[in-house]
Amino acid sequence: MEQFLENLTNINDALNTFVWVKIGLVLLIGTGVLMTIVTKFFQVTHFGHWWKKTGGGVFDKKSHNKDEKGSVSQFQALCTALAATIGTGNIAGVSAAICLGGPGAVFWMWVAAFFGMMTNYSENVLGIFYRRKNDEGEWSGGAMYYLQDGLGSYKGCKVVGKILAILFACFAALASFGIGNMGQVNKITLNIESAFFSDVTNDLTIFGGIKVVPLVIGILLMITAGVIIIGGLKRIAAVAEKIVPFMAVAYILGALILVFIHIPAIPAAFAAIFKFAFGIKPVAGAAAGIVIRDVITQGCKRGVFSNEAGLGSSVMVHSNSDVKEPVKQGMWGIFEVFADTFVVCTMTALVVLTSGFIDLETGLVKEGVEDATLVAKAFSNVFGKGGEWFIAVAILLFAFTTVLGWSHYGSKAVEYLINTKAAKVYKILFVIIIIAGALMESSLAWDISDTFNGLMMIPNLIGVVALFPLVKKITDNYVARRLKDKKDVKPMLSFDPKLQKEHEELVEKGAE
Repeated sequence: MEQFLENLTNINDALNTFVWVKIGLVLLIGTGVLMTIVTKFFQVTHFGHWWKKTGGGVFDKKSHNKDEKGSVSQFQALCTALAATIGTGNIAGVSAAICLGGPGAVFWMWVAAFFGMMTNYSENVLGIFYRRKNDEGEWSGGAMYYLQDGLGSYKGCKVVGKILAILFACFAALASFGIGNMGQVNKITLNIESAFFSDVTNDLTIFGGIKVVPLVIGILLMITAGVIIIGGLKRIAAVAEKIVPFMAVAYILGALILVFIHIPAIPAAFAAIFKFAFGIKPVAGAAAGIVIRDVITQGCKRGVFSNEAGLGSSVMVHSNSDVKEPVKQGMWGIFEVFADTFVVCTMTALVVLTSGFIDLETGLVKEGVEDATLVAKAFSNVFGKGGEWFIAVAILLFAFTTVLGWSHYGSKAVEYLINTKAAKVYKILFVIIIIAGALMESSLAWDISDTFNGLMMIPNLIGVVALFPLVKKITDNYVARRLKDKKDVKPMLSFDPKLQKEHEELVEKGAE
């Protein structure tokens, strides 16, 4: 068995390196650059507009309207997407990026997020444009549909589009058990054990070695998640709408207190981010290339793990929004990346860099510091044991809501591959697997899920790149009607003529 696991680890490591380092990051950043250019830097040139329609308008009743059957409000769609994206990557992921890639990794996290805004925007535009109602009256959308009906509509690409759609759905369903379930639950368990049960966790065992504390945590998480997940998207969205704003604000406030206390170190922290963006230490020749590659890889990779722009995952819940204008939901995608990376991840980075555990002169981690507990140590240094408890609760909320969000992604993937009945069976299995996440000690499941993330990213980005002319047309159409010349032109709302007509009537009446 040990030999099998070792071989599996080696195969996965090789595949992970190929997917992420060889082609994934180039395709990811390249797609973001392409979509930024073809939309004329929409995230910058129309900053005021998208902010007003998203973060600046969260109290607008229209963004909270959820009267349509089978849909959720725009704000609920955002909260559910953020529930899935704001997870352990925003805490442990950022500290890992800094420990492995140095302070400069934060710079590349920002770069990936800047271009990732338009990747996420494009995914959501295509998701709304190509979505349809399933046999239960619920919206279904995602990369599998724009690969099948978008890419598949090109001459000679019907089979290719369908194959890529199936591959994406398979990888998404498999990734949901790793990054969206066991990996998150394992982080919750480890942090709760460390913060609250460090003195007893190793002593209490049953059935030949099963630890009681992780088992109890797993059972409680399974029951709680089961009540929410089996209740369907509307219940998940209702919970996310309440938890996500609270957890994000609480964490940001806690981080701001730490940053304020260490305010003299802020200039040095920002200086280190830019200083080490192109290498951890002064080396020459081929060695410099390796160091720079690691900095860029860690920053971009951890950034994607955090905001998921380019994976094609969050589009599956954004497509359930009651919005009719593809560009409107696209703008929520921009805000999602902005909130996740430029706000939450940046706060974590500043907490880490001003904590004293990173040598800002060399960019290296001080001896005895581990990335998994770095943020908790930074908080406990200031708040004592209460700081450790705060991070444990933050990770609990961040990771648990990620589990809820990914349960929807996986169910939509299974629905596409089989049907809605199979999606219900998937949800039950997904809930049961939570126990395994609480009890597992190996990181292999987490590593394999990283690989599936990369594998689902590739077909999704192929679809986005192939359909960039359509994203440009839809964006230009919206800008001409709503922002620039306010021309009286026909809106581009759906690939389905019937839905196009229905949505047109609503837009004309001002219901949109």
